[in-house]
Amino acid sequence: MDPKDTPAWIASLEKEDIEFIRKFVLSSGSLKQIAKSYEVSYPTVRTRLNHIIQKIELNDELEKEPLISYVKQLAIEDRIQLDDAKRIIEKYKAEKNDY
Repeated sequence: MDPKDTPAWIASLEKEDIEFIRKFVLSSGSLKQIAKSYEVSYPTVRTRLNHIIQKIELNDELEKEPLISYVKQLAIEDRIQLDDAKRIIEKYKAEKNDY
């Protein structure tokens, strides 16, 4: 997969979150098995999964923001460079998360 085709929700996750998702998939979604591999309790794993879910949901909400849609449209129309659009969106998301 070309990095530019990576969904925004994946790009918004930390490396550890992506590794957790990889383990989740490889264990067929068994949180008990993941808890054993991390040597932690089931509730700890469940909390981590809930945290990742919240990150994904937050990213989905941000993607619906009018400014983000507008900047994406400018990039699609080649009115701004794709890299510039990505930087603007990342900056906007970072500032939005600070509040």
